[in-house]
Amino acid sequence: MSEPLPPLFVAALEAVSTPTLVHAGANVLYANASMQRLLGFDLAALQAMRFDAWATEPARAALFAYGQRCLSEVGELPAAEAEAVTASGAVRYLELNARQVRLDERALAVMTCQDLSDARHVQSSLLDVGRVLHQIIENSPVATFVLNAEHRVTQWNAACTKLTGIEMVDLLMGDREPWQAFYKWPRPLLADLIIDGTVSESAQTAEGERCQPSPLIPGAYETERFFPQMGERGRWLYLTAAPLTDAQGRVIGAIETLQDVTARRQAEEEVRRHRQELEDLVAERTAELLGMHHELEAFLENASVGIITTSRQRITRANKKFAEMFEFGEESPLAHESVELFTDKASYAALGAVAYPVLSRGESLLHEMEMCTLRGNRIWVQMIAYVADRQNPESGTWWLLQDRTEVRRVQAELQQNFERMKETNARLEEAQNQLLQSEKMASIGQLAAGVAHEINNPIGFVGSNLGTLRRYVESMFKLLDNYEQVDRSQLPQGLRQAIEGQRAELDMEFLKEDLPQLLDESDEGLTRVKKIVQDLKDFSRVDQSDWQDADLNAGLDSTLNVVMNEVKYKAEIVKRYQPLPTVRCRAAQLNQVFMNLIVNAAHAITGRGVITLSTRQEGDWVCVSVQDTGSGMSEATQRRIFEPFFTTKPVGRGTGLGLSLSFSIVKKHGGRIEVDSRPGEGSCFSVWIPVAGPGDAGEGGVLTASP
Repeated sequence: MSEPLPPLFVAALEAVSTPTLVHAGANVLYANASMQRLLGFDLAALQAMRFDAWATEPARAALFAYGQRCLSEVGELPAAEAEAVTASGAVRYLELNARQVRLDERALAVMTCQDLSDARHVQSSLLDVGRVLHQIIENSPVATFVLNAEHRVTQWNAACTKLTGIEMVDLLMGDREPWQAFYKWPRPLLADLIIDGTVSESAQTAEGERCQPSPLIPGAYETERFFPQMGERGRWLYLTAAPLTDAQGRVIGAIETLQDVTARRQAEEEVRRHRQELEDLVAERTAELLGMHHELEAFLENASVGIITTSRQRITRANKKFAEMFEFGEESPLAHESVELFTDKASYAALGAVAYPVLSRGESLLHEMEMCTLRGNRIWVQMIAYVADRQNPESGTWWLLQDRTEVRRVQAELQQNFERMKETNARLEEAQNQLLQSEKMASIGQLAAGVAHEINNPIGFVGSNLGTLRRYVESMFKLLDNYEQVDRSQLPQGLRQAIEGQRAELDMEFLKEDLPQLLDESDEGLTRVKKIVQDLKDFSRVDQSDWQDADLNAGLDSTLNVVMNEVKYKAEIVKRYQPLPTVRCRAAQLNQVFMNLIVNAAHAITGRGVITLSTRQEGDWVCVSVQDTGSGMSEATQRRIFEPFFTTKPVGRGTGLGLSLSFSIVKKHGGRIEVDSRPGEGSCFSVWIPVAGPGDAGEGGVLTASP
């Protein structure tokens, strides 16, 4: 059995907050309370084991050698690291510092520990984030590279290698420079200009290309350039570059993306060429038609389109196709006025208003409109018109008419299909945004639960320390009371005067009265923090995301406490709760619904008002109501409040998804939402949820709104 350590030495070890143990080369002689908490063993358990027994198997030999070295060397040894296995089996990473101490010619090793587990976890997390970012850039299908502040390449992904033919290793080894992938001679890239801060001065002069700021990313620029040395015939690249900044906003590099738009540029050139060819062809054909005026009669009867000439609002010439198209039968079109081919005089006047300015300038008219056959059937006609003699517009007008009724019908069907597709896409977008909002709320819940869990630990040891402090203070006051009973007249005059002066300076009577009050107020503050933490955990319910039996009164209270900072400055809260049975539900999702309704109620109040929270049971249903004294809603607004993206809040304050998501959650619970609102009188939202849950279908009642 080892000789016990002196009490004063043990007291000094306990006064140290750093985990500390003492050994003499064999078993642990003493470990302070901090060391016991760190390892999870009590003092007796630690004293029963060798001083290196708490380390992992691979670390024990090094720890034993470190402890023996401490006993043989004077002074503090260099720090060492070891992995400790706690009583619960958890592995902790510790930094050790040891120093030899001699008591009565007896050599002891005093070893202090610092827990590095959290720092190791943070380092590992940062490394994981770095790997993910590297994989995002490397696996991106868009050619991307990154330059640091020294204009050296730090990222050059596979797409960039495929586009330029230069491998990343060549750039890292210094065999190639980034500009060599694009130019024959050294020239700064767009990313270089951003790093140097000269992109705005260079934007108008760099080989005639025009750079412009990106509308999406502050400080980013974009441009399109032709690189003749890339590929066999050169390539057009669309370049975007954005600065990379540190926490202080300093530019520490730039990222640039490259998109090959050669095919698009070539297609645009082809379109321009074909358009010019088409315009030239039309001009040529128009000239030929004017030159072939005398040959028109032979062509007229065999044309596949209706052809007529009009003069002074009468038909003066018509071919066979025109007579068939407008159902003249055996009757000659020449005996009719042109106004008879229109659905009404207004349509005829509308065509004149369009055609006269064009034809009076000697230009050809291309127009489509609805017309009417001689038998009253309506057809859709495409017409081309031009005057017979440009020098004399009164000489008459040629009309080429084509029946496009069937084409119009097909176009209408295509338009209807397109509208149906747009409606389907809108519904898909609505579902996607609701899912995104739901995921955001789930992330907020997880964050709240994580914060609550992390706050619990310091609250625990602060509460414990306050209790210990209270006991210490009470003991000190008892000791001082005993000292007060001593006859101070027997003390030396100098000591008596010093005691009286210090007692007057400290104002002991005030300290005895005020110090317990301070401790009581601190206990009350800790109790309030614990309540807030519990409300955060109850609101998030991250560990209870599945269907469960929940108390909606408790959920409403926890949600109210979470959003109280948003509400307390706008309204007084009135609670009218009735006893409720437990409800089969997903409590975290319903808490999101309650949060949306309470926050919306606060936003609807101008100045200061009242928000009333009510609960009740009716049969197999429970009802949670949120009523406010806000501005209320019109009937038109009430019809749209559950539409995605509809909001009456100012731009930037609301997304328009809160009530839409709430409606979806309540519907999945087999419930419904009722709205009662009047302008100037406030609103009341009532959420009805079946006690037994939604059943197998997972869908329930529909929305009802009361005007």
